[in-house]
Amino acid sequence: MDLTVLKDSLRLIKEYRYSWAPIEKGYNNRTVYVNVGTHDILEKPVTPQMKEKFIGGKGFGLRLLWDATTPTTRWNDPDNEIVIGMGPICGITQYSGTGKSLVVTISPQTDIVIDSNVGGYFGPFLKFCGFDALELQGKSEKDLVILFDETREVIEIYETIDLPGDSHLLAEKLTEIFAEEESGRKNVSVVSAGTAAEHSLIGMLNFSFFDSKRKVVRLKQAGRGGIGTVFRDKGILALVAKAKGVKGNLNNVVDLDAIMERGRRFNREMRELDDKQCEMRSKGTAHLTNVMNDYDLLPTNNFKFGSHPDAIKIHSEVYKERFTQGVPDGCWIGCNMSCAKGVDNYELRSGPYKGSKVIVDGPEYETASSLGSIAGIFNPDFTIEGNFYCDTYGICTISWGTILGFVMECYEAGVLNDERTGGLKLNFGNADDAMELLHQVARGEGFGKIAGLGVRKMKEMFIANGWGDPQFLQDIGMENKGLEYSQYISKESLAQQGGYAMTNKGPQHDEAWLIFMDMVNNQIPTFENKAEALHYFPMFRTWFGLQGLCKLPWNDVEPESNALSGEPAKVPEHVDNYVTIYNAVTGNNIDKHEIIRQSERVYNFQRIFNIRRGYGLRKHDAQPYRAAGPVTAEEYLSRQERYDKQLSELQGLDPSKMTLEEKMAATRKYREDRYEQLLDAVYFRRGWNSNGVPKIEHLKKIGMDLPELIEVVAPLQ
Repeated sequence: MDLTVLKDSLRLIKEYRYSWAPIEKGYNNRTVYVNVGTHDILEKPVTPQMKEKFIGGKGFGLRLLWDATTPTTRWNDPDNEIVIGMGPICGITQYSGTGKSLVVTISPQTDIVIDSNVGGYFGPFLKFCGFDALELQGKSEKDLVILFDETREVIEIYETIDLPGDSHLLAEKLTEIFAEEESGRKNVSVVSAGTAAEHSLIGMLNFSFFDSKRKVVRLKQAGRGGIGTVFRDKGILALVAKAKGVKGNLNNVVDLDAIMERGRRFNREMRELDDKQCEMRSKGTAHLTNVMNDYDLLPTNNFKFGSHPDAIKIHSEVYKERFTQGVPDGCWIGCNMSCAKGVDNYELRSGPYKGSKVIVDGPEYETASSLGSIAGIFNPDFTIEGNFYCDTYGICTISWGTILGFVMECYEAGVLNDERTGGLKLNFGNADDAMELLHQVARGEGFGKIAGLGVRKMKEMFIANGWGDPQFLQDIGMENKGLEYSQYISKESLAQQGGYAMTNKGPQHDEAWLIFMDMVNNQIPTFENKAEALHYFPMFRTWFGLQGLCKLPWNDVEPESNALSGEPAKVPEHVDNYVTIYNAVTGNNIDKHEIIRQSERVYNFQRIFNIRRGYGLRKHDAQPYRAAGPVTAEEYLSRQERYDKQLSELQGLDPSKMTLEEKMAATRKYREDRYEQLLDAVYFRRGWNSNGVPKIEHLKKIGMDLPELIEVVAPLQ
């Protein structure tokens, strides 16, 4: 399809002209609202209170979504919104990891707010176009492309005709159309969801960036919770942001020299220390595959086990050989971490693009597990190909892997059979049928339609059909709040169990990754210690999402002296970098403690948002038992020495005088009780009551005693 024909596939139906103005200290001081049903476009002012209480990024998204919806708004109601926010630091180029966007919506999987961070260039480009956040509301009967064009100071809505539906092609074609000439492709970014987002609840969004070295369009993902499903339900085919270009100080920061100095310091650490530490520049997050296996933390066979003899086949060195080396693999300009690795010229072996040679963005660690070990598959070609198809179809790889593990265990346990799967033999290790199931999701066919519902809804369906023991299905279905678990074994880390199941959105590791602090290094042995960690780290990590920052530069390379610092897990020198950068951007004068207070306000707001929707209480922080301990005899026996020793040392029991069933029951009772004690300790530390509801006095203390919040929590005090 040539460019002329491509342009003919778009029909302009709405044009909105606005007046561009320079960013001031990291803010445009306005957001933009687009209703895709009525085609209304509005500019909204950002008030001083909004900046004080909600900061930016996810905070702006939550505030705008709250105002736009009611407690009964559902994910597929026209009133539901997708909000994309950036944050004041987003878009600077002098420090690594400053190009993140935060996307929020009411999730089709959880019925509460989902938030997902994403790289790529759309967020910074939208900010350069003149807006701190974008609200998308309404529904369109026809597929739309919405353009934000800084060069012409215009927002345009197009109806589409005969554009490709999958993201790798759509992003490429729209980049060609709106760049107009090849040199302009680096200034265009596209947001899209592929065909699977139309047939499942686990659809995700792809944010593109043009790789100037490779001369190809690449994709980064806002993966969790079905945001892409909402996107396609609204009739949005794509968003496009077109910027004039990127130069040194578009954020008009207060003290550029201070930011540059911290950037040089971090870049020196990357040059000198990365190869000794995490090898991010050569392996990306895939460096974790063998580390997790070594510590019995690599999810295998639906989180039954944490390691496997065949894991050597997916060792990080294997992926290093596949990744193109020596290219600046950053998903935003100026990021020296270069962790967005890619497999170039990969020839696909299955599906609609069989025989095509493509670039595959990843796999990252989460995908190496979710499209590999969790399904008992230790074949990097399966993982790489699955990675490509999940991306272009618009499927969250984390959710898909956890779904696949659940389905395979159900198949092996007799909950599913060939008749129920439509002939697919979904036993652990069956890569061919696993790949076909993925293609079925994209086509909206066969058992793929059921798998695309996610673990929670499959559990409910299987139980309703009488296909398996309800307790067994609840125990092995690795979801909390309706969201599938991400890819770490938490059985031996009570703190990580809390770091998953106590999250506001569901079990994603971006709130708190405490396994090494807790399990390996034993730095937080008491409930009080764990509660303090489960207060500090979720709050600190929330701050990245308020600012438009990536978390990886914080602790995936550490200063050489970090181990000698008073709190090495916090990487205090890097925390100081962020304090300096925030102050240098905004002209404010915060300290490291105010980072936590800023985040507390937004974190508690999100908790109350969940409560407003009928969730957000203690019962919703319950975890599936497999997150805490061995569900099956096979699991117990695989680590019998460990579990027997714990019965003796922790409970004072004599395992030699107990049956296997008695040992498993005692282990379960102990571990479930420990988790309940952890809930009590964490809620107390966070200023919540025993039911997980923020106390009014705590809201007053942190400056979030807004009338609309008090109205929600007052009856639950």
